[in-house]
Amino acid sequence: MWHRREWLAAAVPLGLGSEAFLRRLAALARRDGEITADNLHDAEWITGVSLDDAQRTAILESVKRTDEGLKKLRAVPLDENTPFPLAFLPEPQRLEARAARPPETMVTPPRATTLTTCPDDETLAFLPASELGEMIRNRIVTSSKLASLYLARLKKFDPVLLCVVNLTGSLAMEQAERADRELELGRYRGPLHGIPWVAKDLIAVKGVPNTWGVPLRKDAIAQRNARVVERLDEAGAVLLGKVSLGALAMGDKWFGGMTRNPWNPSRGSSGSSAGSAAAVVAGLAGFAIGSETLGSIVSPSIRCGATALRPTFGRISRDGCMPLSWTMDKLGPLARSVADLALVFAAIHGADGRDSSAVTESFVWPGSLNLPSIRVGVPPGVVDDQSNEALAVVREMGCQLVPVELPASEHLQSLLNIIDVEAAAMFDEALRAGQTEGWHEWTEVFRAAMYIPAVDYVRMQRVRQQLQLDFAKATAGVDILLDANDLLHTNLTGHPSVVLPRVIELSNGRFRPRCTVLTGRLYEDDRLLAFAAEYERRVKGSLEHPPMERWLKELAEKEPLEPDSPGGEPDDSPL
Repeated sequence: MWHRREWLAAAVPLGLGSEAFLRRLAALARRDGEITADNLHDAEWITGVSLDDAQRTAILESVKRTDEGLKKLRAVPLDENTPFPLAFLPEPQRLEARAARPPETMVTPPRATTLTTCPDDETLAFLPASELGEMIRNRIVTSSKLASLYLARLKKFDPVLLCVVNLTGSLAMEQAERADRELELGRYRGPLHGIPWVAKDLIAVKGVPNTWGVPLRKDAIAQRNARVVERLDEAGAVLLGKVSLGALAMGDKWFGGMTRNPWNPSRGSSGSSAGSAAAVVAGLAGFAIGSETLGSIVSPSIRCGATALRPTFGRISRDGCMPLSWTMDKLGPLARSVADLALVFAAIHGADGRDSSAVTESFVWPGSLNLPSIRVGVPPGVVDDQSNEALAVVREMGCQLVPVELPASEHLQSLLNIIDVEAAAMFDEALRAGQTEGWHEWTEVFRAAMYIPAVDYVRMQRVRQQLQLDFAKATAGVDILLDANDLLHTNLTGHPSVVLPRVIELSNGRFRPRCTVLTGRLYEDDRLLAFAAEYERRVKGSLEHPPMERWLKELAEKEPLEPDSPGGEPDDSPL
């Protein structure tokens, strides 16, 4: 029989210490029914892991929170007819056949520009991408001019916002010059031809670091392009660089600091598509691509005042992007108008033979709506609120307002363990190797997720399926949800949402966007955008822009401000 010291001498070089500790602790918990301080000491002795009192307390609290959530889920009634929503693919290569049918897309490019000469640089920087595209097509401005302007602004204002991770200046100018040459030769790729954009730094760009917001990956060079990058290149768009995300797609804090809000640099921009929202709103790019698992497009867009689309789950391939949750991750555009969102979405949607969740559905833009027939769902008790500005806009549109009671949400928070389990599986190797610098809360989240049995993970997904059915029933007959506080529901169900800035308020010398969130039916992203465009036409302030020169001057005159309390703003740590 081995003595404890001999066992440790063999186990530690194999890197088994921390993993064995966690698994031993889980086994003790199953035996005793709960994690106790005695269990911790037992697991420490057996595996040779030494913890201090603070670490023991943190582990106990984390595991108990997880267990409380699992108990709530075990109390949700399920019968034998409640399915498991994940599908097994017996022949993964058949994904290529699924992608053989190109996206059914009908897009009529806008002819919106009234400009006949190029405006000053400040005005130009903040124009919607749809209008910039028309200016390029009509030879009012060149793609090279836009790329140079935006690259200069990214460099100039990054000290205020801390949103730039890596610029791709040489690539951008090469792509912009190609776009200009092609236009001279009569080759026009479409409404994104020559439009500069930025990518959230979990989207792979060949030859460029793909850092995911953590120090370990500062020099992790991508070996190929993500599918979304390929599609935008095919559309003629110009990549300016990679912008920040919170570490491993949580919040707005990355290894370069905290990305700031363009309307109020004393505050963060929320996350995790922090850089995408900040760059677009500050006039540093024509549009951006972000991602969302649980609020990471919607929340920073509300905080910064970006116009954004979180599409139906599966509409855009995530190939080449950092996985956080295979069953919840989504990519989407952030821009300065609804038309921008539609044109970007049209270029990048559809199955690709790489992402098993990606699907091809039709997309028509611009769409037409019979507004009096549109039923807009709002929370009970809000229908008759005459002071609600968003409701006033919908009334002006002539739509029908109906109360909608969404499924109860007391156990939905526990379903977020789906993200924890899937993310822990994704980053398990780095966690076991102790490569957790700059992970912030993720380290404890992943450790707690290791205690969740596979049986409970399957139950979570079945409860999620029940939520999908309940949500469909609750919203039957409703075309659009308006400010329904449905972020948690719809990230679990996969429904699309649009964020629209409505007005910019000034308080205590600082600005604050006020936004509307619209949610549509599954796969009806074009209909949702058509409604959003009608709403956008009736609101003021959506094209106002932040005083970046003022913030730059303030930064030069004094030390950077520390972030204040988020107060009533959106949560700072969406995924």
